[in-house]
Amino acid sequence: MIALLTGRVEGREAGSCIIDVSGVGYLVQASTRTLAELPAPPALARVLVETVVREDAILLYGFSSSAERDWFRLLTTVQGVGAKVALGVLSALSPRDLVSAIAAGDRTALTRVPGVGPKLVVRLLTELRDKAGAMPAGPAVSAGAPSVGGVAGDALSALANLGYRRLEAEPAVARVLEALGEGAAVDAVIRDSLRELARRG
Repeated sequence: MIALLTGRVEGREAGSCIIDVSGVGYLVQASTRTLAELPAPPALARVLVETVVREDAILLYGFSSSAERDWFRLLTTVQGVGAKVALGVLSALSPRDLVSAIAAGDRTALTRVPGVGPKLVVRLLTELRDKAGAMPAGPAVSAGAPSVGGVAGDALSALANLGYRRLEAEPAVARVLEALGEGAAVDAVIRDSLRELARRG
C-alpha cells in the first residue's frame, strides 16, 4: 500500500494532482485545502496518501497533514460517506472546524458541504459525536489569517482551483477583505484578490 509520495508536482486541476516520483506519475485525488498548499509545478512536494483498492481500480487520496488523513479515514466509516463526500467535507471544513462543528452539533456548517443532505448530517453528528474529541484538530489558524469559512473560504477555494497556493492566496484575500469590509460579496473578493495577486506577481 502506498502511504506517502515525495516527488515533483506535474500538474493540478479541480480535485486532483499528479505527483511524479522517479518518472512515474501518480494521480492523487485531494481536497481543495491540500491542493492549495501544494507548491506550483514543477516543485517538489510531500503528500500523505490513503490507498483505496477496489475491484476495478486502485485510488490514491492525498493529504497535506496527518490530521486531515485521519479525518478522511473516520469520515468514510460513516454510512453514506464515500471518498468523494469525505474530500468535500475536508475542502469545506478544516480538522479544527470539524471538531468544533461536531462538538457543537452545528448542522448548518455541515449542510454547506456538497452532497451532504439533512439525513447525512444527522448521521455524521450522531456517529462522530463521541469520536470527534479524540481526533486531531490540526494547527491553529493564526490571528491574522482569514477564516476558512464563509466568504474567505469560498474565495480561497476558488483561487485554489485557479492554481494559486494557499500561502500566496491567503494574504491577498485578507487584504481585500480588509479593504472591502464586512458584507463583501464573494465574487468581488475573488476579482480583487486576482488583481492583488497579479500586481504582486
